Amino acid sequence: MSTRRLVLVRHAEAGSAAVDADRPLTAGGAHRATAIGAWLADNGMTPARALVSPARRTVQTWERAGGVAPVLDPRLYDNTVEALLAVVRETPDEVDQLAVVGHNPSISVLVALLDDGQGDDAARRGSASGFPAGGVAVLDLSTPFSTVGPGAARLSAFAVPGSD
Repeated sequence: MSTRRLVLVRHAEAGSAAVDADRPLTAGGAHRATAIGAWLADNGMTPARALVSPARRTVQTWERAGGVAPVLDPRLYDNTVEALLAVVRETPDEVDQLAVVGHNPSISVLVALLDDGQGDDAARRGSASGFPAGGVAVLDLSTPFSTVGPGAARLSAFAVPGSD
């Protein structure tokens, strides 16, 4: 079986709004979201499918990052690991690279839950140090998305594109 790749993205920096779901990206967040797209393309990680929280900031992050049209799933806005896992497990078998654009703390907790501890040490330190807005974690899976669970992935990269 070929390796599948799960790309977990925390939305870029957002401003304020009267309703949390309406918070837009800041100018810096828009810059970082564009940098996320460039980083993914430069590293050969252009997802075949993108699952995105319907919150304005996550939609704007993925729109600027580019790539496939997003599939909006309100469960991602719930911001729970259980919701993220449920959405990932529904991914069709033919998808080999999946992006999930969501929120903290669920994104960083999911990385820690799935990581088998055998991956890149620098990536693990980076993802464990607060997982900043616009952070991207890349996990390699040797199982189908439908069976992903604790310790089932190898953390191969972590970056905060556009932060330099």
